[in-house]
Amino acid sequence: MKTIYSHYDKSAISALPKVQFEGRIIVIQSIGEARRAVDYLLRAPRLGIDTETRPNFKPGGMNPVSLLQVSTPDTCFLFRLVRIGLPDCVVRLLADTSVQKVGLSLHDDWAQLRRRQDFEPGKYLELQDYVRKLGIEDMSLQKLYANLFHQKISKAQRLSNWDADVLTEAQKRYAATDAWACLRLYDEINHLFSTKDYQLVNTE
Repeated sequence: MKTIYSHYDKSAISALPKVQFEGRIIVIQSIGEARRAVDYLLRAPRLGIDTETRPNFKPGGMNPVSLLQVSTPDTCFLFRLVRIGLPDCVVRLLADTSVQKVGLSLHDDWAQLRRRQDFEPGKYLELQDYVRKLGIEDMSLQKLYANLFHQKISKAQRLSNWDADVLTEAQKRYAATDAWACLRLYDEINHLFSTKDYQLVNTE
C-alpha cells in the first residue's frame, strides 16, 4: 500500500533520487515543423503540457511565453514560440476538444499563451484540482511528484534564459520532464483511484 501525504515535507525532497525525461525530445523552430508535430500529437490519447518563459527580474514586468512543451509518454515536442509565435496549427492543438491535455496551473499557462494569440482552450485536466480528490493539498509539481513517486524533479533550469539562440541539453531535458511528469502523475492518480491501494497521512 502506498503512503501519501496531505502536505509533503519540502526539506525531504533534496535527499530523493533525481528523475528526468529519458525519451525523445524534438525542438520545433519553424511553422512547417509545428504542423507536422501537431498532426503527430493529435493522434495520442492524452498529452502532458507546460510552458517556460524567460524570467524578468524587474518589478511588474513579464515576458511573452518562450516555450510550449507537449509530451506523450515517450516523445516531447518543444515549440519555440519565441521563434514561431503561436501559429494557427498550435492553436488548433490547444483548442482541440478530442485529446485531453494534462497540466499544472493551466489557468496561468492559458492566460500567458492567449497574450500571444487568443483562443479557447479545448479538452484539458488541471492536476491541482484532480489531486485534491486524493486529499493532497500540495500544488507544486516538484512536491506532487516527490509525494507520489519518491523522486526529485530538479528545478535548476527554471530561471534560465528560455529565449537563448540555442537551448542547452539541460534546458531541453528540464522542459520535457515537466510536461511528461504531468502525464505520469495523472496515470498514477487514476491508478490509486481505481485500486484504493493507498493511505493518506494528514500533515501540516
